[in-house]
Amino acid sequence: MTDRLPPTAEGIARAAALLAEGGIVAFPTDTVYGVAIAGSLPERLPALFALKRRPLDRLIPILLADLAQLPAAEWVVDDRARRLADRFWPGPLTLVLPSADGSRTQAFRAPDHPVALALIEAAGPLLATSANVSNEPDTGSADDVLIAFATQQDELAAVVDGGSVPGGVPSTVLDLSVEPARILREGPLRREQLAEAVELAG
Repeated sequence: MTDRLPPTAEGIARAAALLAEGGIVAFPTDTVYGVAIAGSLPERLPALFALKRRPLDRLIPILLADLAQLPAAEWVVDDRARRLADRFWPGPLTLVLPSADGSRTQAFRAPDHPVALALIEAAGPLLATSANVSNEPDTGSADDVLIAFATQQDELAAVVDGGSVPGGVPSTVLDLSVEPARILREGPLRREQLAEAVELAG
């Protein structure tokens, strides 16, 4: 049975404890409800993808409160990343960073929602994606999440009920694994805004 938790300190602490135990937790973000596992437990990704009925070969972002939560020894955080995070985080900007050994990339974002940020502060970075079954509508409330996963309540440990969220356009995605930086997905942040902080390709 999926627990419905309030967005209080106690509810956030319970959600963080469930994540630490390997549980999957849903929560509100600045666009839609998300569903996540603890970033420290990537071995739980198959369970998250099974909940969403999503192919395992699709990468998902890591949600942070700020760049200080990012393991600097593992990922390349250059001056461009710092300028962009200082200016646009929390907010609708996803940054794709290269690993220190150059073998892979990973997307990172800081969502502009107090409940999401409180959960990230309590639980650490989260591997997160939208709280819906793949190719089904996004969820905008805790009720929507519970309906979406009504047949999988043993797999979704909890949903933090932060009320309704606004929906809207997905975040702008900017690739910092190349120079100049490359926009991978247009979003709420315009090219002109990004160009004030970094050089852009094209």
